[in-house]
Amino acid sequence: MPKPSKISLSIRDHDRDASHMTYVYPVVSRRAGGVSVGINLNPNNACNWRCIYCQVPDLKRGAAPRIDLKQLETELTAMLTDILQGDFMQTRVPEDARRFNDIALSGNGEPTSAKEFPEVIQLIGRVMKRFALVGKIKLVLITNGSLISREPVQLGLKRLAKLGGEVWYKLDSAAPEGMARINNTRQSLKKTAEHLTLAASLCPSWVQTCMFALDGIPPSSVEQQAYLAFLSRLIAQGVKLKGVLLYGIARQSHQPEAPRLSALPQAWLEDLGRRIEQLGLAVRITP
Repeated sequence: MPKPSKISLSIRDHDRDASHMTYVYPVVSRRAGGVSVGINLNPNNACNWRCIYCQVPDLKRGAAPRIDLKQLETELTAMLTDILQGDFMQTRVPEDARRFNDIALSGNGEPTSAKEFPEVIQLIGRVMKRFALVGKIKLVLITNGSLISREPVQLGLKRLAKLGGEVWYKLDSAAPEGMARINNTRQSLKKTAEHLTLAASLCPSWVQTCMFALDGIPPSSVEQQAYLAFLSRLIAQGVKLKGVLLYGIARQSHQPEAPRLSALPQAWLEDLGRRIEQLGLAVRITP
């Protein structure tokens, strides 16, 4: 069984290789407020989108490779054993973050692009039950939602819901030109709304939004209004969202646009957060 490395963790560094494992890596998450165990189903650094704030080096277009389910289960078991029964918290985690918060399917690309996605959720659930973690920690899928029309992905979301899991659905812009500029996708706003509606019907879902300045300029008032109007339409249509996770840039982008990106003031995020709350949605802000 692989042994996790002893490198100290930091909210500024989410190195997927720090654990010396293929699929499993630990991080201290500023949004989680503690330790998060990441599941990386894209060790080939392939994603069907290319977000300009992405911290993945050598990112390429594509899908997840074949997943070795046996290896994934072995790695996850080793990591949880070290966290729950070993000296992981004392030796690798800052004292103020020694809380095991969640298991998150995130990593170096779109996790739902893995053909084994529903089997992966089933596997994670099995390991969580072995450690009596179901209902005690969160299980989170961080996704751009672009593949939710696929039946295997929907099956995975249903399994995620049964484990008490959540979807964190990426929505950085509610304008086609914004999605093209930020996420490098041509997905239509209509398709985005359909996919988000479907996700929320299958599993409790948060909208996850990264806001930042580009060339020193924050999102325009027109872009902000389009974003608020999009959320408002979903609410009017009866889509049940848990709320919005509004966050800024904390780690260095590894994309060509990196020098053009900068963090927004907390007051800016809080102002947008108040307007989201006025729509009737809960908001969690992480500058």
